[in-house]
Amino acid sequence: MHVVVAADKFRGTATAAEVGAAVVSAVEAARGTCHVVPVADGGEGFLEAMGGANRTSWSTGPLGDPVKAGWRLSGGRAVIEIAQASGLTLVPEDARDPVAASTYGTGELLAAAIDAGAKQVLVGVGGSATTDGGFGALRALYPLQRLRGIDIRVACDVRTKFVDAAEVFAPQKGASPSQVELLRRRLERLAEVYHEDYGVDVSELEGSGAAGGLAGGLAAVGATLERGFDLVADEVDLFGHLEAADLVVTGEGFVDAESFDGKVVGGVLALAGELGVPGLVLAGEIFDAPQVASLSGTLDSAGVTVVSLVERFGEQRAKRDTLACIAESITEHLAGLAT
Repeated sequence: MHVVVAADKFRGTATAAEVGAAVVSAVEAARGTCHVVPVADGGEGFLEAMGGANRTSWSTGPLGDPVKAGWRLSGGRAVIEIAQASGLTLVPEDARDPVAASTYGTGELLAAAIDAGAKQVLVGVGGSATTDGGFGALRALYPLQRLRGIDIRVACDVRTKFVDAAEVFAPQKGASPSQVELLRRRLERLAEVYHEDYGVDVSELEGSGAAGGLAGGLAAVGATLERGFDLVADEVDLFGHLEAADLVVTGEGFVDAESFDGKVVGGVLALAGELGVPGLVLAGEIFDAPQVASLSGTLDSAGVTVVSLVERFGEQRAKRDTLACIAESITEHLAGLAT
């Protein structure tokens, strides 16, 4: 049996690379072959999936502190991940300030890439600490004439529209109800400014609310917004790898209905379904289980098995020994297929 692994991270317990290695070990122990394909949906892990960092630059963190951010430049194409310069993980939980947090550092990375000769820049916009509508990034890019002739493609991991970013994402970044309303009004005004200054109405663009509106801000100055998973899947030729697979293994730490809407799990299963390749979803934990079962069942005519590590091994072991639980789940699944 040949198995393809295309999994996301298990946030807080295992990286995507570690998940892939655990699956490979279990498959090879069962005398199968296994290939790991790095995937991402535009969120954290985007840079790694696109080849990893080969450059570093000092930039301004979300609250003004200097941070050392990795990025990639190869053949005139740069890859930037907002989490490197403006990420939520860069701010201690007790110091989060969703109103003050800025994407200025991400703009600095874009400027560094362009100054280094990049003619195309891919930007992954998940995991931000910000809801500034991309205003900080654009300030860092002045004069904007530098963007002429530069192809900027934004890999979005959500479909949220510009103004809605306040209500959808700001609470996750520490915003109180009153701050959410303040941020919403600020995004409404910023959308008007972008329309007046650049002639682009970002308010109705699908995905423009990604990274607290950074996607919309970049769209205002000429960037194209794309579904992040599709962009990465094309880059790594996921479809081609799946053509040779007998089973595809995907998964992430928390699987719910949103996992099937532009995210890694749903995207992998949809491609596998087109080829009739069975799928195994490994989830740290499952929410909205009936809906997940319904969605996964409709994506793949060959059948999808969903395994919750918490349900199978208990919460303590699933979180403490995630990789061993993943390997054991693979071993059990392959044994079941052999009987």
